[in-house]
Amino acid sequence: MAIRLSRPRTLALCALPVLALFGTAAFAPLPFTVAQPGTTADVLGKDKGTPVITIKGAPTHPTDGKLLMTTILATAPTADIGIGEVVDSWFRTDRAVMPRDSVYPTGDSEKEIEQHNLKDMKESQDVAVDAALNYLDMKPGSVDVTLHLADVGGPSAGLFFSLGIIDKLSGDGTGDGDGSGGGLTGGRTIAGTGTIEADGTVGAVGGVSLKTQAARRDGATVFLVPKAECKQAKAERPEGLRLVAVTTLKSAVSSLRALEQGGSVPGC
Repeated sequence: MAIRLSRPRTLALCALPVLALFGTAAFAPLPFTVAQPGTTADVLGKDKGTPVITIKGAPTHPTDGKLLMTTILATAPTADIGIGEVVDSWFRTDRAVMPRDSVYPTGDSEKEIEQHNLKDMKESQDVAVDAALNYLDMKPGSVDVTLHLADVGGPSAGLFFSLGIIDKLSGDGTGDGDGSGGGLTGGRTIAGTGTIEADGTVGAVGGVSLKTQAARRDGATVFLVPKAECKQAKAERPEGLRLVAVTTLKSAVSSLRALEQGGSVPGC
C-alpha cells in the first residue's frame, strides 16, 4: 500500500539527510583553499634592499612611478578549512573559495609545493627577460638581466617583469635600448598580472578579482589584466581602478604609452 505523506512531513524527511550532511561537514575539514588579496611589489624598486631588476651591459633609463606585480594569499595546503569559513568567505568580496587541487598539486607535500612554485617563478623570470629583449630587438648575450623577488612563487608576474625591464632599458619602448625613450608609467602607479611567453603572448592567471583589490589598496589607479579574464576583473573592480585589457607585451606597452599621451586604451 502506498503511503502519501503530507507536504510538511515530506519536506522534513527530505531535509534529514541534508541536515546530517551539514552536521558532519561542520566538524570535518573540506577540500578547499581560501584566498585573499596578497602583497604587491614594485618591479622598478627594491625588494628587501635589493633591486628587483638589475641590468648590466647596456645603459638604463631613469624610472618614475611604480609597476606593481600582484599576488594572492592562500591558506596552506595542509590547513583544515571548515564549513563555517567556507560559507563566510562566499559572502565576502575580499575572499575566494577554490578547490584545493586547483591551487596546489594533489599529493605533494608543503615543501614540494613551495619548491614547485619557486621553480615556476624562476622559469617565468627567464622567459620574461627573453620576451623583453625580443621586444627591444636586443641580444641576451650582450645584456645581463638579473631578477630578484623573495618569498613569491608562481608565473603570474611574468608580464610585469618584462615591462620593468623595458622601462629600465628603453622607457616607453620608443627608444632603441640607449635610454632615449620616455617613462612607461607616466609617474602613475600601474598594477597588473599575467604570464608571459618569449614571443610576448600574455596568458591568464588566477585570482584576478583579489589582485585588483590588492592593487587599489596599494595605490594603483590602472590595472593591466589578461583580456580573457576581463569579466572576472570587472565583477569586483574596486572604485578608482581603471582596467586595461592586454593580450601581448606589445599591446601592454602601447596602452601605457597611450595613457601617458591621453589616448584611448582597450578597456574591459
